[in-house]
Amino acid sequence: MIIDSLENAGRYTSIHPLFAQAFEYIKSLDLKNAEIGKTDLSDGLKIIVAEKEGMKQEESVAKFECHNQNIDIQLCISGKEQMGWKPRQSCNSPKGEYNTEKDVLFYNDAPDMFFELSDNQFAIFFPEDVHAPMIGDHVIKKLIVKVKI
Repeated sequence: MIIDSLENAGRYTSIHPLFAQAFEYIKSLDLKNAEIGKTDLSDGLKIIVAEKEGMKQEESVAKFECHNQNIDIQLCISGKEQMGWKPRQSCNSPKGEYNTEKDVLFYNDAPDMFFELSDNQFAIFFPEDVHAPMIGDHVIKKLIVKVKI
């Protein structure tokens, strides 16, 4: 997992061949006015802009998730978003089977830690990162980039 601010995004472009394109796209947007919805940016890059009321911690942790085929770049556009995290290797209690179509596996485990993102801060979750996003007491606007591995 990586946590940083958008101004430092250039430090991470060498991690994956599509990261440079993803961050260039993000920086080209007027984030505050970005339209809610999904966009296929290119082969292997999907963009989701969401805006909704934050969840209670228990509600998000009930959907403690990870992905096998994608890396998530989750950018907080506005609001304060708390997220939970735990390394996948420490999770012992899968909740159901891996969903290939949605690329998601849920766990009954609890996060080891919580952290908070605010405007223009992001977290990068790799397949080994189990995460619980969208925790907050107010409306959160965020952008998620799904980067195909």
